[in-house]
Amino acid sequence: MARIVMKFGGTSMAGTERIRRVAQIVKAQTDRGDEVAVVVSAMAGDTDRLVNFCREANALYDPAEYDVVVAAGEQITSGLLAMTLQALGAQARSWMGWQMPVQTGSAHSKAKIDDITTDQLLESMGAGQIAVIPGFQGLSDKNRITTLGRGGSDTSAVAVAAAVKADRCDIYTDVDGVYTTDPRIVARARKLKAVTFEEMLELASVGAKVLQTRSVGLAMKENVRIQVLSSFTDEDAPAADTIPGTMIVGDEEIEGSDVERQLITGIAHDKNEAKVTLTRVPDQPGAVAHIFEPLSDASINVDMIIQNVGRDKGETDVTFTVPAADLARATDILENMREKIGFNRVISDTRVTKISVVGVGMKSHAGVASTMFSALADRKINIQAITTSEIKVSVLIDEDETELAVRVLHTAYGLDAE
Repeated sequence: MARIVMKFGGTSMAGTERIRRVAQIVKAQTDRGDEVAVVVSAMAGDTDRLVNFCREANALYDPAEYDVVVAAGEQITSGLLAMTLQALGAQARSWMGWQMPVQTGSAHSKAKIDDITTDQLLESMGAGQIAVIPGFQGLSDKNRITTLGRGGSDTSAVAVAAAVKADRCDIYTDVDGVYTTDPRIVARARKLKAVTFEEMLELASVGAKVLQTRSVGLAMKENVRIQVLSSFTDEDAPAADTIPGTMIVGDEEIEGSDVERQLITGIAHDKNEAKVTLTRVPDQPGAVAHIFEPLSDASINVDMIIQNVGRDKGETDVTFTVPAADLARATDILENMREKIGFNRVISDTRVTKISVVGVGMKSHAGVASTMFSALADRKINIQAITTSEIKVSVLIDEDETELAVRVLHTAYGLDAE
């Protein structure tokens, strides 16, 4: 017997028919004798609808009341799934975030989980009852409902799995695993049997949409094994253990020989980037700090940074990238700091894409970056910026060349399926 936490996203819960299918998947797991807790998201589109209601009610809404409203989506799906499981003859009950409770900080709409009380939950699961838990929500130290921010249900699932010491956290999505790249771009992309936490964290941070970055970071910290599966399977599909998706695990679970052979795990792309260039910045100590300090104070993440060769007049150009959603705010901050920074003008470009190659094999193999640069050069794809980590190399290119670059690199690193 195993203890499993299962998580189902918004597309899996979109309507009564899909909820019924989820209930069948959950019941099949419990019929094998496992203790099961299920974490659910709101129905696809519901959170956006609730957010719009808040904005219409009051453009300057109270964040605490906002959380009361948007947490309702997950509350509805948890109750509906519990009812559906009961209709199938299973014992089930819903557990709201405040009932367990899931204790969080008081930062409404972006709370962090501090602790989860599990005594009653474990007693209920031990008695054969399926626990259905709304993701995304918790309870502050002031007894107010909180939410964890968009995509927080993945984080809820991993946190519950850590708290109950689950053998595994199965995250069901609209894909059946983690692939070497987006199968919609490369038809010969391969599904990966296993990926390390470190690799998945990098892939999630550079554009892979399978798992939320925050949930992978928590899984890595708490050593929670994650399996990515699809809930869109046939009615007579066998249990998850017999049709595994992709396991996200620690390095120790992947044999050393496999890690050595697997030079590159995947290719990710992210079109949600914007390039910013400040021209004629004074080429002197402290100038760059004047650029990035106000952006940091505004919680705007800066990724790639290039400082060009200095000009004759003691000036240089500085180029960097920010999330596209933060571009307007970043430009406004910089314009207001023009006199202090001393630059001439701001040039921005949103028609760019970040392409990344990720793999633990980089730690023990040379030449990964040169392969990337050569493959792109052969197809006349210009690199505008570069950033690296121990297991990742990212480049910025023109948005129009995204699909070509992904295909070229997928082939260059030998990732194409037979």
